[in-house]
Amino acid sequence: MPRRSPLVIGHRGAPGYRPEHSRSSYELALQLGVDAVEPDIVFTRDGVAVVRHENEISTTTDVADHPRFADRRTTKTIDGAEHTGWFTEDFTWEELSTLRCRERLPHLRPTSATFDGEQRVLRLRDVLDIVRDGSLEHGREIGVVLEIKHATYFGSLGFDLPALIAAELADAGWADGKLPLTIEAFESTVLTQLRALGIPGRYIYLLEAAGRPFDLITSLGRDAPTYKQTVSPAGLDRLAGAIDGISVDKRMILAPDRLGRTAGSSPVVADAHARGLKVFTWTCRPENAFLIAQFRHGRDRAAFGDYESEWQIIADSGVDGVFVDHPDLGVAFFRA
Repeated sequence: MPRRSPLVIGHRGAPGYRPEHSRSSYELALQLGVDAVEPDIVFTRDGVAVVRHENEISTTTDVADHPRFADRRTTKTIDGAEHTGWFTEDFTWEELSTLRCRERLPHLRPTSATFDGEQRVLRLRDVLDIVRDGSLEHGREIGVVLEIKHATYFGSLGFDLPALIAAELADAGWADGKLPLTIEAFESTVLTQLRALGIPGRYIYLLEAAGRPFDLITSLGRDAPTYKQTVSPAGLDRLAGAIDGISVDKRMILAPDRLGRTAGSSPVVADAHARGLKVFTWTCRPENAFLIAQFRHGRDRAAFGDYESEWQIIADSGVDGVFVDHPDLGVAFFRA
């Protein structure tokens, strides 16, 4: 039977309450009832998959406080954009393991920032173990939605990402189809490569509200389709059968006008469902800073707005999964 409510996915754990990708963030998400959690992965110099929002780690770790790593601060171009800071691929795992997590948005989430400096950076393997153990502890099946970051960039450095990921999943006992695994990326090329290796799971194509995927820019140049073209009926026709679903920026569903007002959900979910594709959306957050203008209350960006009205439009669209930063709010709302 089809689910009556969407999957509630802890986006990097429970980052509304704890620094993202920290052990306590994941453990709290499991405790608060999520169906799955979403780790983002990037790689160390020695090929270890670590969970970080980006490979540039100055805003999510205490790396700047370590004098011995001062000379590794540099500027790089990642997916066409220039970034300055410290990058995971310039560290071994042994070195990264000495760093501690920090809240990425302390001005919006000061309570979470009180946990800064207490927890070390995690590997993908650590998260896979946390989820398996948590499923047993909480007496329910909990999944992992694994997001691969910057696949083309890491490939250009000589990393064989599909092989590294497949080996890690197999070693951790997540590659035989017995545990609920979803693999997602903003680049379809790495999804195709992993699927060809026979890793069982659900393969989801992440789509921004604007722009083009970097892997296709690299291979096709100006002929690369935009994300907007990809969610058109013709674009979805091309995806059907090649992947299992899409995960879209919530603005693709809300379709706000220039004043930040929505007239209801767009047809993107229905169009994808008509082609046999699942649809996830990201990210359902309650703070004014993340809501479309219609649902903000006051000028305090950290205050909660009328998030329930925004989320209701998303729920009414028939979406199959939602990423949330506050798992308790997500579970209470989307399972109501």
